[in-house]
Order: sequence, then C-alpha cells, then structure tokens
Amino acid sequence: MREDPDLANESIAVVFFIDVGLRRCQQMFADLNRHAVRPSKSIGVLFDHRDARAEMARLIVLGSPVFKNVVELERSTLAARSRKLFTLSAIYNASVALTAGMDDMPIPERAQVARDYWEEVAKHFPEWGLVREHKMSAGEIRADYIHSHGIVLQALGRVGHALRACGEADWKKRLKALRTIDWSRDNPLWEGRAAVGGRVVKGDSNVTLTTNLLKQQLGLPLLPEEQRIENAAQRGKKASHGN
Repeated sequence: MREDPDLANESIAVVFFIDVGLRRCQQMFADLNRHAVRPSKSIGVLFDHRDARAEMARLIVLGSPVFKNVVELERSTLAARSRKLFTLSAIYNASVALTAGMDDMPIPERAQVARDYWEEVAKHFPEWGLVREHKMSAGEIRADYIHSHGIVLQALGRVGHALRACGEADWKKRLKALRTIDWSRDNPLWEGRAAVGGRVVKGDSNVTLTTNLLKQQLGLPLLPEEQRIENAAQRGKKASHGN
C-alpha cells in the first residue's frame, strides 16, 4: 500500500464455510468450481473501471449515434430475436484493434478517434441506420449480412489502424470501397475467412483472413504476418481443390 495507496480502498467479497472435515471441504471445492459461471465479456467490460480500454469502449458506445440503442451491454452473444445489432464485447475488441499503439493518448481523446472512425464506417453500411430507425430488424440484418458480426468489426478495427497512417482525407476516401463489397452472409467470398461451412467463426486466423480481404479491397498492403497467413490459406485451398 505504500507503493500504491489506492489499494487501501480495494475490497473483495469473502465467504466463510464451517470446516466439518476434509471430505466435506473437498466436495465444496469441487461443487463451487464445477458450477461456477464465468460472466460474459460484455458485462466484464461494462463493469470494469480499472481497464482503460473498457472505459474507452463505454465512451464510444455511449457517445456515438452509430451505436445508440443497438448495443447489447451485458451478453456477448445475440439471440436470433435480439433487437440489438452489436455486443459491447465486439465493440471493445474492434476499438482496441483500431487504437493499438495509442496508450499514451488520454482515454477521452482515444474514444473520440474511434467514434470518428466508426461514424465514417457507418456511412457505408446503410442497414445499420435502418435498424436504428426501426425500419429493419436487427435479427434480419444479422441473418442476411455479415458486416455487423464481431469478426468483421474486429477486421474493420484493424483496417482502421492501418488507415491511420494515411491522411484524413485519404482514409475517408478509401473507406468508400466498403460499398463495393457484397456483404451478404451467403457470399462465397467469406467462406474460409469469416465463415466455415456457412457458419460465422471468429478464430484469430479467421480475423486475419477477413482483415486481409478488406485490406485488399481498400488497396492497403498486408503486414508480413498477414501475408504469411494469407499464403497458407491459399495453399490449403489449392490442395483441397486438387483432392
């Protein structure tokens, strides 16, 4: 506490059990750990006031009209009938990727950079606006299009990070290419990248392959690791076609 006085204000919940023997203690340990429910990442982001990135994500969602009333704050998965279009955890992951390397920037400024980017991106996805205006259902958009899914948001975040090296006029101009992409969920273009067997997946390599596709569409070079994963995917595709 001498090194970090703020620790004096910390508290944790403690539950005491009466020790009625080793066998009973072992059983309680097994029961508590077997049935423990881990909270969703979204609610973790919502309640975490120590993580600066979580605070940034909350500021983005609360301060941007793009996300008004369309973000699920507590769950990290969306039911088919959910009226929400995004999850807080997806916005968190995407915005962390977008603002990588900006740790020295104050949180409000970092959040503003992210809000500016997402608001520009949203201009090229009119379906997002239709959900906010209650002209289309969120479930319908998620079922028919892939651009509101977490994997694409994270890929867009990585693309935004790459675009920051460009001037503002240039990165906004480049984003217009998003309108030329067929975002239909059943588009074969996404198979092996954002989807496997028609199901949306979000493994690390899938995020990278989706990022690669978007970068190629926007005329951005791939990083060496991105190129390596792209080459491996292309070799795998050729091998499967050969068989």
